[in-house]
Formats: sequence, C-alpha cells, structure tokens
Amino acid sequence: MPSGDQKSERQQNNIIMKAFYTALLALFLLTSCMKQEVLVLTERGGQHESFAAAGLEWLKETGKEMGFTVTEINSTEPIDKEYLDRFDLIIQLDFPPYTWTDKAAEAFISYIEEGKGGWIGFHHATLLGEFDGYPMWEWFSDFMGGIRYQNYNATLTDGDVYVEDSTHPVMQGVEARFPLQDEEWYIYDKSPRGNVKVLASADESTYFPPTEIKMGDHPVVWVNEDVKAKNVYFQFGHGEILYKDDNFLTMFRNAIRWTLIK
Repeated sequence: MPSGDQKSERQQNNIIMKAFYTALLALFLLTSCMKQEVLVLTERGGQHESFAAAGLEWLKETGKEMGFTVTEINSTEPIDKEYLDRFDLIIQLDFPPYTWTDKAAEAFISYIEEGKGGWIGFHHATLLGEFDGYPMWEWFSDFMGGIRYQNYNATLTDGDVYVEDSTHPVMQGVEARFPLQDEEWYIYDKSPRGNVKVLASADESTYFPPTEIKMGDHPVVWVNEDVKAKNVYFQFGHGEILYKDDNFLTMFRNAIRWTLIK
C-alpha cells in the first residue's frame, strides 16, 4: 500500500495536472474567441468607388458573423513588416499594383512568400504595366502568373463565368456556370494558366453587347500555389452590382474563410 507521503505527492500531482488542463482549456477558449484581423487596401473615388464602398459595408457585416475585424487604408504609407504582422488577411479591394512605397512592397513580398497570412485581390490588382510614371512591379506580375495588362472592355459587358475546379474550397456551392453583369473584362498579354491554378474562366462567346476585345483563354479566378500564403485573385470587381450576385458573394465568403485558415 502507498505510504502517506506517496498519497500526498499523488494528490499534489493531480492538483497540478488539473490546474494545467484548466489553464490550457482557458487559453484555447480565449484564442478561439479572439477576432482575426483583416486589412482592406482600397482605391476610393473614381469608377470603382461603388464596388469599394459596397465591399467595405459587406465586409464589416460579414466580419460580425465570421469573427473578423476590418481595418481600411487607402495608401501603402502605413505599411511595413511590423504593421502587416497584425493582420491575418490582406484584401486588395481594387487597389492597383503601383503607388506602393518601397518598404510596403518589401513587407508585402515577405508576407506572401513566408505565408504570414492570406491574400485576396480584385480587379485592379492586376493593372500591371507602366502607369502614371510608375514602373512595372515584376514580382507582383510573377505572383499573378507572369502577366501584363493589355486592354479591357470599356463598354460594360455581361458574360458567363464557368467553374473549372469545383473541388477547390473557394468554389464550393458556386454554380457550374453563372452570368455576371456590367463587368470590365481585363485582357493580358498572355493567359496566366500554367503559372497559376485556374479556378474559373470567362466564356467570351457569351459577351453582351458583343465585342472584339477578347483574350481567348481567359481565366478570371485563380490561385498561386508557388507561394506559402493562401491567395486568390478575382478579375471582376467593377461595380456594386456584384454584391447582389449570390455566386460572387459565395466565392468571396469562401475565399475569406479559406485564406484565414492557417
């Protein structure tokens, strides 16, 4: 039979272990209740204002449901490595790949390549080339599949999108084919296919009104699996009408959920 000293030691060990597991449970509950932080980099004013404004409202409401908070900035001036360390996800809500400060670009590259958080980009994020006196950002071009912006449909055009990979988390619950209204469809110097994983493409034969401005192989949703950060790019993002489209909202919500999982 165990001695009194042994019983006392066993009781003390039990107390210590209970305290340990209680503290561990408390830490788990605290961590699970902590809101994740999302940085939204927006381009305000101009022709994409309605998309950005509607997007921010939607994100704030969705954040209440999904457990994330939103911080909006309209320039890259605040960005450095320490600043980005605060965020679990960066959303480029039509913000272009130029006007970035050197320190912001360096911090962003580190964030993506080291997988410090997720990234979702829309529309203007692939306006890649020489614009407003800024040079081409070669790293960002490679990140987006080695593309350069070439042209677009200046007349807003309806068109069908067809899903190529229905198994990807971003495309769960999305119709196999769905129409988008009043969209600008960007044309690049080449398709990013082969350098990125394409999730959906535009069916240019469905454009209305008809247009000769076409790309051929025309991916419009893709991910780059060669970097550590979970990422997804959506080529559409011209106006607020998208926030009335169930397929768009499903993809956006899926993308947030997927990129926030580390």
